[in-house]
Order: sequence, then structure tokens, then C-alpha cells
Amino acid sequence: MRSWATDSDHHIRRLASEGCRPRLPWAISLPAVKDDPTEVIAILELLKDDDSEYVRKSVANNLNDISKDNPSMVIDIAKRWIGSDLKRDKIIKHGCRTLLKSSDREVLSIFGLNAIKELQIRMLQMPDEVKMGEQIEFSFDLNAKEPLGKVRIEYAISFLRQKDRYSTKVFKTSEGLVKQTRKRVSSFYSFKPITTRKYYRGEHKLAIIVNGVTLIKKGFTVS
Repeated sequence: MRSWATDSDHHIRRLASEGCRPRLPWAISLPAVKDDPTEVIAILELLKDDDSEYVRKSVANNLNDISKDNPSMVIDIAKRWIGSDLKRDKIIKHGCRTLLKSSDREVLSIFGLNAIKELQIRMLQMPDEVKMGEQIEFSFDLNAKEPLGKVRIEYAISFLRQKDRYSTKVFKTSEGLVKQTRKRVSSFYSFKPITTRKYYRGEHKLAIIVNGVTLIKKGFTVS
């Protein structure tokens, strides 16, 4: 795979990254590589500045895989790679997506997503009930005494499962620089049945997350 990483064919170079991903989406995981991805990282170092976005995206996906078992190694890579090249920055951002969704404070700070002082959520509007197959729409104001700055807005839904258990999934709404002290945010989530997620009727929970900080939680019913 080290040899493949320098091949003239971008398909072969991509295979160098895809073939050693610790958590392959199309095959079984690789326990030895999950335990110690050092050799994988050596291959990614050869591919991080590849001319092909097709290859670079695979590098990012590989890093995201590694972050689930060895987050500190990916954080170290992010610190070394960030700021030297816009394409490399994009790889790091995509490769750290799981760590960002988990509100890892160290990773958030790498991308300038610091906690905002005296931040408040006001005028949260959302229904108490949504019917199965329909979507829940919600909106709110972000308010602070000073300009908000760089803001990453996410929401998390705690889905009701069998035996009254819950599983939570985080969704990104937006990210960018806000020069004002106030921002109106609107979003929605559809409870239309899909093959990858089964919905259950009953109490669910919505949380609003800004720069990794959960600001408010509210329950709603899926009927």
C-alpha cells in the first residue's frame, strides 16, 4: 500500500487509503489497525497533498475512522496539518467530523470554535407533538452581548428506542462567522420512515448545541 500511494493512477492511490481504513464501510473492520494505526498514518502522510480530491476525501474518511479508536492521534495530526494549506485544512475538518460532533473541546479550539460568553437562546419555537411521517420544525434566536464570532450550530435528537432506551444523533445546522450579536436559526427534522433508522412513537428530546455547548433541551412527542 505504500507503493500504491505513489502510483500514477489516482484510483490506485485511493485504494492505498481505502484498503487500510480501520473501519471499512464495505467490509469487516481491521482489529490490528484499530489498535495501532501507525502504519496507516504513514500512508496518509504520503497522500495528504494528493492532486486528486477523490484521493484526499478518502484520506479524510480514513482519519475519521482512526478518530473513533485513537482520537489523540488524529488530534495530533490536526495540529500538525492545520493552517499550512487550504486543501489540507479541508481534509482535517472532514476527518475530525466525529470528534466535532462529540463536542471534543480540544478539536473545537483547533478550528476556532470557542465557547461564547453569556450566550443565550431565546424565542425557541417548536411543537410539542409531531406525527409519524411528518417533520418537526424549530427556530430560535442566539443572543450575546458581544458579536458572536465563529459559530457552529448543531442540534441533537434523542430518539426513543425499544424498552424505553434512547440513542442520540447530532446534526449540523450551520457554521460560519457572525459579526452581529444576534442570529435567527431555523431548521427541521423529518420523521419520514427510512431504511437506515426505525422510528418509535413516544417521547423524544431535542437539544441545541453551539460550539460544543448544549444550551437547551426540550421534549416532544412523536405520535
